[in-house]
Amino acid sequence: MTTTSHSRTAHVKPPRKERFTAAGIKSIFYQCAVVGVVALMGWYLYDNVSRNLQNLGLASGFGFLDIEAPFDISWSVVPYEPGDSYARVYVIGITNTLIVAAMAIAASTGLGFLIGIARLSRNWLISRLASVYVEVVRNTPALIQVLFWFLAVFSILPRPKDGVDVAGLGILQVNNRGIYFPRALPQDGFNVTLLAIAIAVVAAVVLGIWARRRRILTGQRFPVALVMPAILVLFPATVFVLTGAPLNWEIPVLKGFNLTGGISFPPAMCAVVLSLSIYHAAYIGEAVRAGIMSVSPGQGEAAFSLGIKSSWSMRMIVLPQALRAIVPQLISNWMNAVKNTSLAVAIGFPDLVALFLQTSLNQVGYAVEIVAMVMIFYCSVSITISLLLNYYNKRVQLKER
Repeated sequence: MTTTSHSRTAHVKPPRKERFTAAGIKSIFYQCAVVGVVALMGWYLYDNVSRNLQNLGLASGFGFLDIEAPFDISWSVVPYEPGDSYARVYVIGITNTLIVAAMAIAASTGLGFLIGIARLSRNWLISRLASVYVEVVRNTPALIQVLFWFLAVFSILPRPKDGVDVAGLGILQVNNRGIYFPRALPQDGFNVTLLAIAIAVVAAVVLGIWARRRRILTGQRFPVALVMPAILVLFPATVFVLTGAPLNWEIPVLKGFNLTGGISFPPAMCAVVLSLSIYHAAYIGEAVRAGIMSVSPGQGEAAFSLGIKSSWSMRMIVLPQALRAIVPQLISNWMNAVKNTSLAVAIGFPDLVALFLQTSLNQVGYAVEIVAMVMIFYCSVSITISLLLNYYNKRVQLKER
């Protein structure tokens, strides 16, 4: 009898949920109401701005993007000459901003992890120095730090004639006009080397995935740290040599009062990148410290009892778990680093704010359109960073069963 009753109850279907309930209808109604209110407010603002512009006799629209820009730009990666359109000026502003933001994010993240680990060091001097660094940098405005590095460091460097050649080979030259590097000039056949680099990167990624799965299944470690550099360096280098080394270098040379040739980063750009890197590294360092402290000390003790080196324990056991607490703070710091690039306008670096929101606005007007385009750019970059890191954060979070 027990078996029969159990088999009957096992086939009983759960009650079907009602698609439309009173609570569900209310929720849909409130959501539609909110969307409608937001749409009405947006339409009201648009109509109000359009009417005010017409009353003032000011032009509106985005036709100004085809107008020729009469000014020059001191530094840009995108080719530009006076007379190009304001659309190209907008692209150059975006490119310069993204370059500075990417360099600051990469440098601040690496430095921040080192500072965070140093704050927890058992060496009293190292931990105290890291603490002083964090407290001094976090309690000083970012704009003051940008001005300090520009006015007190890069502006007082020697002239190009008396500049510092760091390596003595023209590889790195520093003066008050900026930092100069050699420029790579690819020759015929260099595409084969680029293809070899791409193949090496793919092979290294596949090797890393295979080694990780092998370690999880068998517990055996594969010497990835030794094999991967060989793949990434030796294979492309061999292809490069066999194809006749099709690459020349243009070294900066002093002509007149300045260096010509090569690649140069102006002092304003160097000051912005360095100051933002140092500034945001302090906040990232605190996030790293808090993330590491959130991991149970027993994890490190267990690794030590198994004979695992402290460096391996930190890199392979503690930090992967700490990332679950670090990534949310990292999102905010990366987004702030992108937005703080706008401080470059204070020292004359041609970022998006300086080129578009300042110079272009003064030249052609169209304040509403220009401000909106700048806001859309910063908003888009911030949302992209948030989406990517949130996706990674979900991947590393613990999943309960």
